[in-house]
Amino acid sequence: MANSYIQAYLHYVFAVQGRQNLIHQKNEEELYKYITGITKNKGQKLLAVGGMPDHVHVFVGINRSMEIGDFVSAIKSNSSRFINEKKWILGKFHWQEGYGAFSYSRSHIDRVANYILNQKKHHEKRSFREEYIELLKKFEIEYDEKYLFDWIE
Repeated sequence: MANSYIQAYLHYVFAVQGRQNLIHQKNEEELYKYITGITKNKGQKLLAVGGMPDHVHVFVGINRSMEIGDFVSAIKSNSSRFINEKKWILGKFHWQEGYGAFSYSRSHIDRVANYILNQKKHHEKRSFREEYIELLKKFEIEYDEKYLFDWIE
């Protein structure tokens, strides 16, 4: 019997609800480790995770049949619950609805991983809005600005 083999590299981007700066530097490492655990529990390979206080990038090697939306929903719902259980913020933490998912070839793994791991330096020159719209344009994704993330600039 023949097997099916899949290897795709996906770069996910999602934001904190209301684009608030709620991911504090003192909690980043613990949050990223938790996201790593979610990824492993889903049978996927984490290539990089990083972000800013208002958004996160996750780069994953999807190696089995997995719905793109189901995977990002698992990360967002489980990490929200984790943040709320840790009581890192006053009130209730939520990720904003929606996300971006962008595919890359194997030859781009190092470049994309470095880009994600160097988010702080990258955002010294460019806002999240500029970054996200640039990704949409680069991948020739049609979009309506009123349906993008809530922007705070």
